[in-house]
Amino acid sequence: MDKPLLSVLKGHRQARPPMWLMRQAGRYLPEYRALRADKGGFLALATDPVAAAEVTMQPIRRFGFDGAILFSDILMVPWALGQDLSFGAGEGPRLAPALVDHALATLAAVPQRLDPVYATVRGVAAQLPADVTFLGFAGSPWTVATYMVAGQGSRDQEVTRTLAYRDPAAFDAIVDAIVAMTIDYLAGQIAAGVEAVQLFDSWAGSLSPEQFDRWVIAPNRRIVEGLRARCPGVPVIGFPKGAGGKLPAYAAGTGVDAIGLDETVDPAWADAVLPTGLPVQGNLDPLALLAGGEALDRGIDRVLAAFPERPHVFNLGHGIGQHTPIAHVERLVARVRGE
Repeated sequence: MDKPLLSVLKGHRQARPPMWLMRQAGRYLPEYRALRADKGGFLALATDPVAAAEVTMQPIRRFGFDGAILFSDILMVPWALGQDLSFGAGEGPRLAPALVDHALATLAAVPQRLDPVYATVRGVAAQLPADVTFLGFAGSPWTVATYMVAGQGSRDQEVTRTLAYRDPAAFDAIVDAIVAMTIDYLAGQIAAGVEAVQLFDSWAGSLSPEQFDRWVIAPNRRIVEGLRARCPGVPVIGFPKGAGGKLPAYAAGTGVDAIGLDETVDPAWADAVLPTGLPVQGNLDPLALLAGGEALDRGIDRVLAAFPERPHVFNLGHGIGQHTPIAHVERLVARVRGE
């Protein structure tokens, strides 16, 4: 196979792992900052197919990564489900009405809001180098639900966790709606040209084991099964940030094709406890990349040494920070590739 990243996601180990970085198309790049300033805001940029395709391509041109990640946001699904979406300067995203005090039934789905994303995918697919794998993505149901219920992000997801305990039937309905829309959304991305997809569960670490089974493992399994039925052969990466010791259960229960490890996971432990041959992705600390120097080199070498036999995609344990120097990313690429 002439796409190293796609080959690894399908279970074939490479002598040097292919690489991409979460949030590689973003604020640490001066060319991104210039384009975002010109468009006047995140949502305007993300829903302009020409501009969003340009952002997706920027890190490929600059660094030659093995994977391009679609430039979009995990909150496109609640927007398509009928919530209003806005990004205030310095405030983070907002969704309205918040479902903590409004019924899901009050929303009217607007799936055509996703059409610009599919147009972006088609635009990127038409210009991507032949050896680069195109990755699509969506938020996992639990993480998306935390924003839909509270109307914004939070550190401990207290509002959403409380609703899930107090009224599990109402919360089930929210999760069911997210699952159905996410399957359609990812299948649409695949039809437009992405070759693998990632499910981001940024807040999976906030749940008890029982809630993790119900609100993380079970919905993600339904998405994986739905995509397998509609898009056979397309790899699905699961990234349950903060799952820690629940990772083996996540791997067994969801059936994902690869697992992303956050920076808190000991990669050697993950290699020992995860199913033999299951591809993994990660897991350099983004702050080591920000720091650079010997700390960066040690972190890279530790990750590279952790998976002597396992298919491995080199990545960060979460998204690249906006203040990360370009020179540090260049150093990372060179060291991973042995240059």
